[in-house]
Amino acid sequence: MQRVVIGLSGGVDSSVAAYLLKKQGYDVVALFMVNWHERVGAITSECTWEEDALIAKMVAKKLDIPFHIVDLSKDYKKRVVDYMFKEYQAGRTPNPDVLCNREIKFDIFLEEALKFDADFVATGHYCQKGEIMVNGEKKFKLLAGKDTNKDQSYFLCQLNQQQLAKTEFPIGQLLKPEVREIAREQNLPTAERKDSQGICFVGKVDLPTFLQQQLEVKKGNVIEIPAKFMVKKKQVSFSKDNFNKLCFAYPYKPWNGEVIGEHEGAHFYTIGQRKGLNIGGYKEPLFVIGTDVNRNIIYVGEGKQHPGLFRKGLFIANEDVHWLRNDMQLPINEEKEFDVRIRYRQPLEKATLYQKEEGVYILFEDEQRGVTSGQFAAWYKDDELIGSGVIA
Repeated sequence: MQRVVIGLSGGVDSSVAAYLLKKQGYDVVALFMVNWHERVGAITSECTWEEDALIAKMVAKKLDIPFHIVDLSKDYKKRVVDYMFKEYQAGRTPNPDVLCNREIKFDIFLEEALKFDADFVATGHYCQKGEIMVNGEKKFKLLAGKDTNKDQSYFLCQLNQQQLAKTEFPIGQLLKPEVREIAREQNLPTAERKDSQGICFVGKVDLPTFLQQQLEVKKGNVIEIPAKFMVKKKQVSFSKDNFNKLCFAYPYKPWNGEVIGEHEGAHFYTIGQRKGLNIGGYKEPLFVIGTDVNRNIIYVGEGKQHPGLFRKGLFIANEDVHWLRNDMQLPINEEKEFDVRIRYRQPLEKATLYQKEEGVYILFEDEQRGVTSGQFAAWYKDDELIGSGVIA
């Protein structure tokens, strides 16, 4: 009998995943991860890890499977939280959920699972796994979940073949309402429990307060850039120069706009942000369209259609490009069309990837709102995630 270690979180998804694995005849072991202890910046004291662990233990007891707890908080702080602070300090906006999956759930947690002689690890992610033979070699495919509203393949965009080979996704072929119904039918303690929100394993927090644990408050100017300064550029054919003119044609200069307020530190803000500016007197809301952490300036524009919020493309440096299917990696100077998303739940957008010596350039068919440095772009063929990278 094959053994599967399920990451049991205290939520309904992993609970149903554990039930399905046992129903399929696996030897199932539940392992709960403690990744965060601190409460600084928390909006609510609800859903602490102690409560989650208690619920998870109740689920394991209900399913009659062994239950264990492992403390990974030191690794989580070093490999996820410290990285977050470093990225924000540099003026970028990281995605902690992608990092958590790459650095913790499918790395450190996988190592812990193997200590229990596991053949596989399993999670409650809404995605699927497939296989294909390429030149006589088995390749594993990361596929979108059946529930398009809950598909979480984007969060797993940094997995590699070795990690995918050892992973199972029991609920990937189910819709969320079906998962809830199974939980109710089996009287699982998580059947009516709300889904968790906020930073992976940290919970729902006030992000500025959370960041202020490590990043100092540094007052600076908020400068409004009128839309008239955002002159659109047209691309004739691809070249590095054309790309830069097309996608990064807006060198926000202080003399292009007017100082309209003060902020607490440019590193606390991200592209497309609306809340936290606390500046009134405008017909339409103000949005962050650019940040300069070196000069500690935030640039804003009025209205959600301000041209400064949109870009035609993005760039990913070679060291930040990851091909989950390395057999589909583009040779230098080759190009190929993919479907791309730059954030969770964003509809896939048609784009062309250009592989150059310095990295990958992505040009979208339609301009994209809120392209943000530090976030991940992921590209797909049909419902398969092929690769990803950190936006420069």
